[in-house]
Amino acid sequence: MISMCSSRLLRLRFLAAGLLAAQVAAGSTSNSTSYGIHMLHAYAQTGSSASEGLFGYSYAFAFQAPEGGTLTLPGGSTIALSTTGTLNDNYLLDDGFTSLASLQSAFPSGTYTLASSGNPNLSYALGSPLFPASIPQVTNGTWQNKVLAVDPSVATTLNFSTFAEYASAGVAGHMLFSIDSLTGADNVNINQQIVSVPVGKLTVASQPFTSYTIPANTLTPGLSYLCELTFDTAASLDTTSVPGDESLLLYSNTVVFVIVANSANAAPAPTISVQPSNQTGPLGGSAVFSVGVGYGTGGQPANTTFVWFFNGQIIGIDGVKYVLDSSGGLTINGLAQSDAGSYGVAVITSGGMATSSAATLTIAQGSGLPPSITGQPASQNIASGGTVVFHVTATGATSYQWMFNGNPLSNGNGYSDVTGATLVLNGATAANAGNYACAVSNSVGTMTSSTAALTVSTTNDIGRLINISTRAQVGTGGNILIAGFVVGGQGTSGTESLLIRGSGPALAPLGVTGTLPDPQLQLYEGTNLEATNDGWGGSATISAAAAAVGAFSWNDPSSHDSALLVSEPAGAYTAQIAGESNDTGVALVEVYDDTPSGTYTPATPRLVNISARVQVGTGGNILIAGFVIGGATSKTVLVRASGPALTAFGVPGTLSDPQLQLFSATKLIASNAGWGGKAEIATAAASVGAFAWSNPSSSDSALLLTLPPGAYTAQVSGVSGDTGVALVELYEVP
Repeated sequence: MISMCSSRLLRLRFLAAGLLAAQVAAGSTSNSTSYGIHMLHAYAQTGSSASEGLFGYSYAFAFQAPEGGTLTLPGGSTIALSTTGTLNDNYLLDDGFTSLASLQSAFPSGTYTLASSGNPNLSYALGSPLFPASIPQVTNGTWQNKVLAVDPSVATTLNFSTFAEYASAGVAGHMLFSIDSLTGADNVNINQQIVSVPVGKLTVASQPFTSYTIPANTLTPGLSYLCELTFDTAASLDTTSVPGDESLLLYSNTVVFVIVANSANAAPAPTISVQPSNQTGPLGGSAVFSVGVGYGTGGQPANTTFVWFFNGQIIGIDGVKYVLDSSGGLTINGLAQSDAGSYGVAVITSGGMATSSAATLTIAQGSGLPPSITGQPASQNIASGGTVVFHVTATGATSYQWMFNGNPLSNGNGYSDVTGATLVLNGATAANAGNYACAVSNSVGTMTSSTAALTVSTTNDIGRLINISTRAQVGTGGNILIAGFVVGGQGTSGTESLLIRGSGPALAPLGVTGTLPDPQLQLYEGTNLEATNDGWGGSATISAAAAAVGAFSWNDPSSHDSALLVSEPAGAYTAQIAGESNDTGVALVEVYDDTPSGTYTPATPRLVNISARVQVGTGGNILIAGFVIGGATSKTVLVRASGPALTAFGVPGTLSDPQLQLFSATKLIASNAGWGGKAEIATAAASVGAFAWSNPSSSDSALLLTLPPGAYTAQVSGVSGDTGVALVELYEVP
């Protein structure tokens, strides 16, 4: 997924240093130092003939210079040129218009003067427009679902309409055809261009070209390409005022269209299921436009392309000012008044193209500002019958409304908290698959989040906990490491094969200091001691099981690290780690699902809960609980860190303000430092059989999340650096 072009000014075509600045916009390393006014009449072709306008914008006015300066308009008003690094340090003025009349109203006939540093003042006499009467378009080929389909394995000739005014109007005619990659999967950059008078190194031709042949095997099957055919008339061309460069007044007719290289496995044509909605963003803040897209039954295809437009012009996705999410949503950062206007998106797959309706961005100023969305909901693939959670974070929001396929949701039919920051859906079915977004509001305005797509799968390889672990400081007496876990799951039967390990010395090669030298591992079901080990002895069976589940290797067969390989039915168990000789230190307890690869079904027992109660210290002695979600779908989990809540059970010295942080590798993905009595937390806790938290204002912390397959760590520490006993719990939410 990628949005095409390093600049939204792909259409800017100035004659410069013997080359078109178009080459710069398309990725050339040649620097452009041209000056001039460019008037553009825009067309789009999605079938046998071209039609006027892109998202309702048919005309554009641009002025380009290689350095900063001021353009003085007829009547004396001035406009400063702004820089855009994506055009190799060019400065420009750039506006789109819905009609020629509106363009001429903003930029009337008369004399335009540029004042810039290091160069003489340049003047341009803007009179009656010299747009070519000829409309550029492709006149042959097979159009399907708004794209031109070609066979990439053979040479393909595209025929063009005739540029009748090529050498008969103004001082020069110019013609350009270009093809550029729309994804990062390949790097096609083709252009064919001619000019009617000698300018730099451009090919001089007395007649326009009427075709272009794409060589065989130039395009990649299944990928899409942005094409542009331009007819230019230069009303004036000055090659003397700026030695080595050109200053010109240019009128262009330009058509853009998309080519898709045919593939044996073409995706279905996309459809817009949720249109972008109008947004109000704070000056200096951010705004988000989301779009919901349907792709048939297979989900979003690889190499899906999202091309966003602002006032009819392609936006360059730079990852800073403009950020694209995986579902095609556009975030605009550092909002300025110049960002106000019309936005729309084209979605392209190997099966065709769909274009959205336009949405308007308004920039709010002053003390009254609309809410700002700081965390977007994530798309999820959930197993049929499972629970899924969508979450949005926003500042300044006073109300929330979740939407499904653009329609407001109500509580019921599996949905809860539809007017809160967290949407919970229980018992997901195929009918719930689609696009979700949240509108957050206050008295000033409303912002809508990006769209999160939900896919509901019927696979046997459902998301599940396949590894749970806890690392902590092991003390003596009541301060040994006690990790509880539950085997089971709704609709399961039989036993689960488990590898349980207690690492002490094996942690030292990983850079952990102060490790427990002789960990003794004991497995209990209730008060019944099931198995014990106080030295693995280099067991080949343990080594093979560890390799099969992806556990880090133990290299010293004489170490006192301990392990058990057991098969257990549904039930609650505790794995206890203590120093065999009453010594202390850091230890790691791990429980792995050792079910043979490829044999798991939803009826197989699985790990559904882990808990660990330890003394939480500081630095390397905080509580760290790791877990891995396996399978092919996401899984919803409840993670809790109890401190104050333990006093009701007579636990002394509890951690007064536990902070819970969840990491994926080194990336912090969620945190909480006080559960706040949230209804979704209490409901989830009750559904999994967790003990109730009775004080909504306590500092106990919790997270309810839907997570894709991967490895995660939950870390518990004192907010203010304090220490004490805490309990961390991880539950599968069915």
